[in-house]
Amino acid sequence: MAEFTFSPVARWRRIVDLIFPPRCGGCGAPGSLWCAACQASAQPIAPPFCARCGKPDTPSNLCASCRASPQAIDSIRALTLFDGRMRHAIHAFKYQGLAALADPLGDALASFWLAAPAPARAIAPVPLHPQRQRERGYNQAELLARRVGRKADLPVYAGALRRVRATAVQMTLGAEERRANVADAFRCSTDVLRGDAVLLIDDVCTTGATLDACAVALKEAGVTAVYGLVLARTA
Repeated sequence: MAEFTFSPVARWRRIVDLIFPPRCGGCGAPGSLWCAACQASAQPIAPPFCARCGKPDTPSNLCASCRASPQAIDSIRALTLFDGRMRHAIHAFKYQGLAALADPLGDALASFWLAAPAPARAIAPVPLHPQRQRERGYNQAELLARRVGRKADLPVYAGALRRVRATAVQMTLGAEERRANVADAFRCSTDVLRGDAVLLIDDVCTTGATLDACAVALKEAGVTAVYGLVLARTA
């Protein structure tokens, strides 16, 4: 796999982050990128939740959607809910160029995972379309994946998955539209993961459609199991 390199825009943003005193991505307080108060606010999602997609407030083992439409992904776990300070931090991370948030958020995600790990032997991030990545300067899922990989001592295969067609922004779509939007949008471009269980990392999960579409591509390439891990999911 090719080594990850920041685009010139992302490198410049990281230099600026080092020169100027950081502010918390969650609340804006000076002194750190992810302050103690924001860390404390990222509470684990309370059960009951779906054993497959992680949807909160699911009284049975599987939610209605997972019972009606079995998914390729084996499970999806989220550090916390997509609201409040975490929502602000993820927005700053993705849309305001605060790439340095990958370190504290990735560390929190790694600690959450390591407390109860699934038997994954490799990590793959959900890819952006090349055009969108050029515009943003980096793939936030890849930055998180590399941080988790270092903490969990797992190899990261950033180029294993490719987004082979541009898709509409998922947040504007309903559940069925989301699934249709990302169907066949991903390809696994290598057989290096064949026979392995993979930890698939993204920033946010809403319905799980993107993660599941990636899991389909990975399993078509011979991956035995796919476990999704995200910073936050919607309620």
